[in-house]
Amino acid sequence: MNRRDRLISRVIEGYRTAYGEAPIALFAAPGRVNLIGEHVDYNDGLVLPCAIDRETIVAIGPGEGGVVETVALDMGAGARDSFAPDGMIARADAEWQNHVRGVVHFTQADGHDVQPARIAVAGDVPIGAGLSSSASFGVAVGLALCEHSGIYLAPDQLALIAQGAENDFVGCACGIMDQMASAACIEGSALLLDCRSLETRAVAIHPSLAISVIDSGIRRQLTTSAFNQRRAECEAAARHYGVTALRDLDPAGLEAGRGGLDETLFARARHVVSEIGRVEAVAAALAAGDVRALGRLLAEGHRSLATDFAVSLPALDRLAGIVGDALGEAGGVRLTGAGFGGCLVAVSDAAAAPRVAEAVARYNNEAEVLARTDVFRPAAGAARIAM
Repeated sequence: MNRRDRLISRVIEGYRTAYGEAPIALFAAPGRVNLIGEHVDYNDGLVLPCAIDRETIVAIGPGEGGVVETVALDMGAGARDSFAPDGMIARADAEWQNHVRGVVHFTQADGHDVQPARIAVAGDVPIGAGLSSSASFGVAVGLALCEHSGIYLAPDQLALIAQGAENDFVGCACGIMDQMASAACIEGSALLLDCRSLETRAVAIHPSLAISVIDSGIRRQLTTSAFNQRRAECEAAARHYGVTALRDLDPAGLEAGRGGLDETLFARARHVVSEIGRVEAVAAALAAGDVRALGRLLAEGHRSLATDFAVSLPALDRLAGIVGDALGEAGGVRLTGAGFGGCLVAVSDAAAAPRVAEAVARYNNEAEVLARTDVFRPAAGAARIAM
């Protein structure tokens, strides 16, 4: 039994245990790793994520008593919720509950009627690791509840509903990238996404390349971290420059208009402008299998995140340095996700991928928190699973 079969079996069994019958349908949405374009989605910029072969799976069946019932199998014994989908939907205490409630609220706000349902949810996207377990959860729940209710949404519509839930019910001021990657990616490709227009282009990942994700083991909670502060700093910088979003600045405008701007806000803006400039270059290198260019660009991205955006940690910088030295000219590595912990991503020649694991093992000899690495396959976006 492979990874997905085990997860499907767990979700079906959890549904049977909770509700005393089998589900009628299964839906899945993947996590994602962002290859370049960090902290620019909420600045209306360009990003380049790809979905990974780790996912959230939802089992669903008809509801009773006019309510949506949920059992969250990864959240411990007794992790259940029940609420009426019509009328005012109140926020709950747990983040996972608010993802479900928020998805229903925003689906209804878009003019669709969500039908009563019973769902069970489980996943294998590591929680708090920067691989978008929350977006995977929200998109999977949204797809399941919508299709159960006879609502068929385009990927961008589904992503916006899941993002609304995370912004307004969960309280994390994330951009649209994570939900779009989970909803819209194509297997074997990264997703070049314009976060202002939501236009997308699939970027085929050269078959000679491997994508390794290194989980640092350092966890963070986005809603209690400096994530929301970084977004506020970017918005303040945009106001200084008189632009709608930092996406509207180029390097020349960044320098020309910096007079009187606080140094911290200038550094935040400099990261965003330089990071957007790396996205198309990484996309070209990814398609061509140009590992030297990838190594240089990913290293530049990590330095910018660590210095200008200040979302790295000494342990993450050390881990990135060890992996980068091990890869040499065979690839590159950088922090991925919001930062303050979480994961690094390495893109390398497939033949050099074992060097990543060897470097992580050397790091672990001295680390207080152990890291681990996996090679992920670029996966497809959210979909129904045949039963």
